[in-house]
Amino acid sequence: MSSYLPEPAHRHDAPPALGVLLINLGTPEAPTPRAVRTYLKQFLSDPRVVEIPRLLWWPILNGIILNTRPKKSAAKYASIWTDKGSPLRFHTEQQARLLKGYLGERGIQADVAWAMRYGDPDVSRILTEMKHRQVRRILVVPMYPQYAASTTATALDMVFSWFQRSRNQPELRTVRNFHDHPGYLNALEDSVRRHWRAHGLPDAGTRLVMSFHGLPRRSLDLGDPYFCECQKTGRLLAERLKLDPEQYQVCFQSRFGKAQWLQPYTAPTLEALARKGVRRVDVICPGFVADCLETLEEIALEGKQDFLQAGGQEYHYIPALNENPVWIHALADLVETHLAGWPRLPPETADRVETANRARQLGAQN
Repeated sequence: MSSYLPEPAHRHDAPPALGVLLINLGTPEAPTPRAVRTYLKQFLSDPRVVEIPRLLWWPILNGIILNTRPKKSAAKYASIWTDKGSPLRFHTEQQARLLKGYLGERGIQADVAWAMRYGDPDVSRILTEMKHRQVRRILVVPMYPQYAASTTATALDMVFSWFQRSRNQPELRTVRNFHDHPGYLNALEDSVRRHWRAHGLPDAGTRLVMSFHGLPRRSLDLGDPYFCECQKTGRLLAERLKLDPEQYQVCFQSRFGKAQWLQPYTAPTLEALARKGVRRVDVICPGFVADCLETLEEIALEGKQDFLQAGGQEYHYIPALNENPVWIHALADLVETHLAGWPRLPPETADRVETANRARQLGAQN
């Protein structure tokens, strides 16, 4: 029996299409203990995420964590769930839809799809569907501005795994990071300035807190560039906002377990600022291009509680980039740069291909 995936029937009349695949982290299907357990098992079983020998980690994961954490995490997910479902899923889907439109306005006819590293839609399934739509050149964009082995690399692992099982491989390009991309920084600056226009400019009693997702300190020691790229993003954003070093703080959230993680930690930082007399904090999470549990629950809700209970007076969470037009424009710039040199279908041919693909999809559904 062949170990390769089945190939779609070859069609000589189908010109090769151009594809863009956005990949984000993932989300449970529902804010329930059962759904969260399924999601956490896949996430925490990834050796890129937890670099502990399997013989040590497996009993901890299956015997303790998956029996205790799902219920607590489900309650957190329920607090940020919307009538449209998971915020991360919704925003990622909208970003893909808007990106397709922005590229189309530039004359780039691309099949823009999205997938999740953990959960649904599965990376392998989406790549297979793109192949069935005659996509022969694929640009993969992990939606993580700062590169980390536990985010960008594991997303690309899934892509490469699919390629290993693919007999007729498409051409492939990947985006490694965009932590210092001018368009991305423009979008962050725009978000902060719009927030300041709505809530007042910062004064001596205000701090801008830039909270990035944390990683074990060991990752930095082993050569992961994530910490350095977060620091660079923070510095470049502060320069654009004309902030002095004492007016902003880079810190790291989402610590898990007892090991030392990248510091300073966000929650203690918020408490320390309040105790030092800082009246107001504005918190932005530059490492997340779409709002999710870590921004909406941990920062917007828990962070606010930490700051106010420690004596702070005013707390604001600045939403992630989400569907901000400045961000989608920047994403289109990033994608267009990485597509440079690949042949493009004439608009009239691309329109015919898309119409034919839609007709086939409707026929398959019926």
